[in-house]
Amino acid sequence: MKQKLAFAIVIPALLTACGTSQESARVRMTQIVSRIQRADYEGDQATLKKLYDDLAPFTDDPQLASLVRYWRGFDMWRRAINGFNDSVDPNELEQDLKTALDEFKAAIVKDPGFVDAKIGMISCLGYMAFMNMKDQVRARDLVGQIMPLVSELKEIAPDNPRFIWILGPIFWNTPPERGGGQEKAIENYEKGLELCSKMKASNDPLEPSWAEPELMMSLAYSYLNRRPPDVNAAERNARGALEIVPYWHYVRDILLPQILAAKAKAN
Repeated sequence: MKQKLAFAIVIPALLTACGTSQESARVRMTQIVSRIQRADYEGDQATLKKLYDDLAPFTDDPQLASLVRYWRGFDMWRRAINGFNDSVDPNELEQDLKTALDEFKAAIVKDPGFVDAKIGMISCLGYMAFMNMKDQVRARDLVGQIMPLVSELKEIAPDNPRFIWILGPIFWNTPPERGGGQEKAIENYEKGLELCSKMKASNDPLEPSWAEPELMMSLAYSYLNRRPPDVNAAERNARGALEIVPYWHYVRDILLPQILAAKAKAN
């Protein structure tokens, strides 16, 4: 009788402890992910590297593993993008992209239907192809890895605004006669922005839901660099992005000053 009573007490206590531990891990991970997103916008490379390491203890959590791998991939992917803007050594950039790519692949192993991890893969492969343009064999191999993923996501997630965002550079660098061009890229970003306005953000902070400020930033860049430029549209979108993320280093300190300089020159 005493043995049964002991089991009746111990088992619920263990289940409660496991639930508390899982909840604690999710809370801690959510805090780290929030800091990753802020450090990304701030262009804080050192903090991004530290936060990548801070997520390592959660990689074996069976319930969180795919999301942990995604955010570790996101961290290094965005660290590389920031590095392009701040002229970081290309070898370091490529290493960050390779690390991000491995993390996104690991997320997909844990969750084969993880669309946003595939989105991250496409972008990482695209940046690596751009960096290896002088090595045509390597570049073709990387592009060959991109296209099946793009085709897959066009079928299963055509209205994902993050997918639409990473398609922008592909359109921008594809000639109009092959379905791309500057206007096509801008039209693509505008579509993504419209979709964002109609979508309800996830209640789970660990589920990827970013995109709106990124789309505005890309529109600002595109309007500035199109031929002919539209500096008013560029400024409008840059300021729109900063309304959402006032501390965005690239938009505030690099892109908007470029737009204002072009606007002053035009006048």
